[in-house]
Amino acid sequence: MILNHLIACLAGFVIDRVIGDPPGWPHPVRWIGRLIGLLDRKWNRGRNRRLKGLLLLAVTIFVSVLAAWAVIWICYSLHRAAGIAAEALLIGAGLAQKSLASAAMDVYRPLRRGDLQQAREKLGWIVGRDTDGLTEPEVVRGVVETVSENTSDGVTAPLFWALLLGAPGIWGYKAVNTLDSMVGYRNEKHGEFGFFSAKADDVLNWIPARLTGWLILVFTHNKGGLPLKERWRRWRRDARRHPSPNSGWLEAATACQLGVELGGRNYYGGVPSDRARMGLPLRPLAAADIPESVNAMHRVSTAFLILFLLTGGAAIGIVA
Repeated sequence: MILNHLIACLAGFVIDRVIGDPPGWPHPVRWIGRLIGLLDRKWNRGRNRRLKGLLLLAVTIFVSVLAAWAVIWICYSLHRAAGIAAEALLIGAGLAQKSLASAAMDVYRPLRRGDLQQAREKLGWIVGRDTDGLTEPEVVRGVVETVSENTSDGVTAPLFWALLLGAPGIWGYKAVNTLDSMVGYRNEKHGEFGFFSAKADDVLNWIPARLTGWLILVFTHNKGGLPLKERWRRWRRDARRHPSPNSGWLEAATACQLGVELGGRNYYGGVPSDRARMGLPLRPLAAADIPESVNAMHRVSTAFLILFLLTGGAAIGIVA
């Protein structure tokens, strides 16, 4: 069973890297989102919203995990190959390498042509900050920060749970991640109702974020020229400055490797928000840093997969 599981993880990883999510195909995240939206409208009212939010978390995880488990159980019952194929497709659907790379390059191409306005518009599709009036380095910063953070959120963290628990694991994680993106806000509407969803997302990302940050330091190009010991020190220092308990470990590592400064002031609906600055401005951000960040995402996610496949292979050897 462990071997089947590892084959499915490898196949799912390749499917996502090469094919991604074909436009128009039904995606489980949309179904999870509809369930969350329905329960948000029904339960996010009146008293005891935090407890209702905990019930929302439990129901969404249960339904997502059960659905994934039922699909692969039925398919494995039919044939081993059918089970591996079904699990691989479910794992591939839970990863975001192809879509993340495509979104980043959609911003890079107009920048390369000198069309800053279109680059701002494309960036607005993938970030929550205001993009009107951003300079080219600010547009690049938005892309680099997004790719860096989502290397964990969209690739290595779901892969981590897939490698541990298979298709049910990745879709349990995706349920929590979708909950966090829909209700995990510190505002009047969702501050109480989304409390447990936000905390669960922090917990599930804790190990993958730190491991991914370390892999960024080890496996990506060091364009800043600082020695590893100094980058390690700055990574650990700057990561803790980020308001998110996990995102800083990705952005700080990327800043150290690129030799640039990330963070700073963003605007959301015209309201300024100052984020801690990470890294050193050894050089200005440039459009070429966008494909560099995409290459880094590919390198790190591949290293992450190989690390766990070797661990799984060792486990098979021990069991045998």
